Amino acid sequence: MKLAARMKAFSTSIFSELSIYIKQKCSEKNDMIDLSIGSPDLPPPPFVMEALSRYASDPKAYGYTLKGTREFHEAVAFYYQTAHHVSLHPETEIMYAIGSQDGLVHLPMAFADPGDIILVPDPGYPAYATGIAMAEAVPYFMPLRKENDFLPNLREIPQEIAEKAVLMFLNFPGNPVPALATEAFFREVVEFAKRYNIIVVSDFAYSELYYDGNKPISFLSIPGAKEVGIELNSLSKSYNMAGCRIGYICGNEEIIRILSKFKSNLDYGIFLPIQQAAIAALTEGASFCEQNRAIYQSRRDCFVDGLASIGWHVDRPKAGMFIWAEIPKGWNSLDFTYALIDRAGVVVTPGHAFGPSGEGYVRIALVEGEDKLLRAVEKLKQSGIFSAK
Repeated sequence: MKLAARMKAFSTSIFSELSIYIKQKCSEKNDMIDLSIGSPDLPPPPFVMEALSRYASDPKAYGYTLKGTREFHEAVAFYYQTAHHVSLHPETEIMYAIGSQDGLVHLPMAFADPGDIILVPDPGYPAYATGIAMAEAVPYFMPLRKENDFLPNLREIPQEIAEKAVLMFLNFPGNPVPALATEAFFREVVEFAKRYNIIVVSDFAYSELYYDGNKPISFLSIPGAKEVGIELNSLSKSYNMAGCRIGYICGNEEIIRILSKFKSNLDYGIFLPIQQAAIAALTEGASFCEQNRAIYQSRRDCFVDGLASIGWHVDRPKAGMFIWAEIPKGWNSLDFTYALIDRAGVVVTPGHAFGPSGEGYVRIALVEGEDKLLRAVEKLKQSGIFSAK
């Protein structure tokens, strides 16, 4: 069987490897607590489930939608106006996505030729690498360092790289690094993108998960941002609708036009009842998001304080659903991850899976209730890996 050359870019993911190892350990009757995958464990709002159920019972709802409905586009526009004071034209500046990953993976194929350079955060969400590989483009890593508040230093990008770059991916609040962008940084991004004619892609999937009042800034709220870029968002994390696979892309009208043309050759739209459920979430979900944030913030505090009590001191994230935890000296990320599985029965994700700069860290997802998180702390304590200081 002949494989396409591009398949060389796709190796078995660390998530698959961990899944196989966990199954093996579970067969040995080990009690595992899996904090490796960022899939919400909580249900969507009741009114969202009711809308999905109601429209799914309509026999006329089962045809092709072909694209996002006008009502869905208007709901996205309403959400952006009320949540971020950003004005979007429903017909020309918004399009649907089958989850934000759909947009992230397909986008480079519309704007990058083989050999073109794409700027990506390091560490960064693995879907960026997938899209770059599919387009046969070349990634240029922008390191996210603790000493720079995990923001890329655009001044470190060589001029010859910037001149060849066609896209820049940004992700704030991020996955795996739950950092927040500043207005000053985004203004610098707009100026940089204009200077080098680069399309900016802001991945805003964790926009509603923030703590202590640290509300994330929408890239599109920055003057000039619509001239150079787009923003992707999803209902997966904000409204616990991960399995529904619905998101959206908004911003620059010409970029949206090209992506819409591209997408019209890939799929036939999103199931109408799911769009109706998304409309309910976007227009009625503000109080739910506030309640959801409170749950995650309580989990964050419970877990971070618990880890500190056993001698593992990690940064308290300001946003997102992950803890980006620096590991103890003397370990590498992969060995440390397997040690936690073997000796504590706690599963996390090694930082190197997200890029070279992820070495020395692990990503921990806050996807279990406080009781289970505290049990994970106790299991870590009993493992003997940590000692309270």
